[in-house]
Amino acid sequence: MEDLQRALKDRNLTVSNVPGKGRSLFTTRDFYPGEVIISEEAYVCVPNNNNSSHKRCDGCFTTTNLSKCSRCHVVWYCGTACQKSEWKLHRLECEVLSRLDYDKRKSVTPSIRLMLKLYLRRKLQDEKIIPSTARDNYKLVEALVAHMSDITEEQLVLYAQMANLVHLILQWPEITIKEIAENFSKFACNAHTICDSELRPLGTGLYPVVSIINHSCLPNSVLVFEGRTASVRALQHVPKGTEVMISYIETAGSTVTRQKALKEQYLFACVCPLCSKSGQYDDVRENAILEGYRCKNEKCDGFLLRTTDGKAFQCQDCGLVRDKEEIKKIATEIKLLSEEASKPSSRGNYQEAITIYTMIEKLQVKLYHTFSINLMQTREMILKSLMKLEHWREALAYCKLTIPIYQRVYPAVHPMLGLQYYTCGKLEWYLGDTEEAVISLTKAVDILRITHGTNTPFVKELLVMLEEARAEASFKLSSKEE
Repeated sequence: MEDLQRALKDRNLTVSNVPGKGRSLFTTRDFYPGEVIISEEAYVCVPNNNNSSHKRCDGCFTTTNLSKCSRCHVVWYCGTACQKSEWKLHRLECEVLSRLDYDKRKSVTPSIRLMLKLYLRRKLQDEKIIPSTARDNYKLVEALVAHMSDITEEQLVLYAQMANLVHLILQWPEITIKEIAENFSKFACNAHTICDSELRPLGTGLYPVVSIINHSCLPNSVLVFEGRTASVRALQHVPKGTEVMISYIETAGSTVTRQKALKEQYLFACVCPLCSKSGQYDDVRENAILEGYRCKNEKCDGFLLRTTDGKAFQCQDCGLVRDKEEIKKIATEIKLLSEEASKPSSRGNYQEAITIYTMIEKLQVKLYHTFSINLMQTREMILKSLMKLEHWREALAYCKLTIPIYQRVYPAVHPMLGLQYYTCGKLEWYLGDTEEAVISLTKAVDILRITHGTNTPFVKELLVMLEEARAEASFKLSSKEE
């Protein structure tokens, strides 16, 4: 801990114990919007290679020009550079995987590989084959919270089964199945999903120092990835002596939904400023809008709450009552359609998927509030399918429908909102709506230069796109004036 404190001091950070939260990361100077508070390479990480048709390179997570390791047939590389960079660790992993028969190798999931790499990396550091530092050593993993006493019996059995497989593969008598199971529990609470610049998941990594950072549903910082490097950037002015907070979950949802997700995945109840308002009028109203039902009067924008007898829902603005059975009937239709909706997409039949999702959307418009999360998610699915089919104009119309909901459910500076403006701007520019594209891309830049940083390739490309769109808009305007 002392070594870590000294290392963090150079980054103007310190670790303190907070009652009820444990270790927490604090600033020792002011940080400003877009500034990197801390960055960290993964102690161990793996690509998401569950799907046989979408393999990724173990080094850079790309999906192009891949070749399988000729010995273990489990790991993939895009070229010699990535293969060499991973060789010290993969040499040991390849050896233990190669001992397995073919069927057992197929059962080696990314989670199993992550655990294997954890112990193999520890071995390499113990033997000083690869260096260890104050911010890169196995003791930091040991210090992570496992919550073993809080997990369910079902989870415990699952971890034990996975630990048994890891123990079988490694064949190291000095480590126990109990110890491995505890580390699986640590993964569940502390590992992070590695995403690309557009927040699409690529893999999973363990970042022990970043894992010290606690959660808030109203965070002052954001975790993004540049390749496999985790970077925590300030979303706002973070004064000296402030705790650094990120969000562990998707925050678009009611307080109940957020609390449920945190309890199930991370085994704690959030007490952030947003969650502390639970049960207050504003919180009840917002929850009913995001996840509740709409008023039967189409001109009314009110929200509904259950009546005291539980038989109906009443609009809190105009007083109109909506029968519970009517709501139940529409909800059942939506559920039945939703069960069928994902099948066409998995087969690549995006037109059929659009047809089903459009039917769901029509029912949801009747049932849910205009700012419903469910309605937003359905429109997102339609948008993605339309883009797969290159139906750009229809895709733009749906992207514009989602923007008001994004503006409501996310803070003004949030990567999800910035990326939605980015998508909207790209579509507008492609379709020749240049002036609108400049507006959307400018909004995207204003957000993403803070969340992603101005020197990242993604934001650099976005800035070039914006300048080209501005030049085109200016040319069109001058042509009209002539």
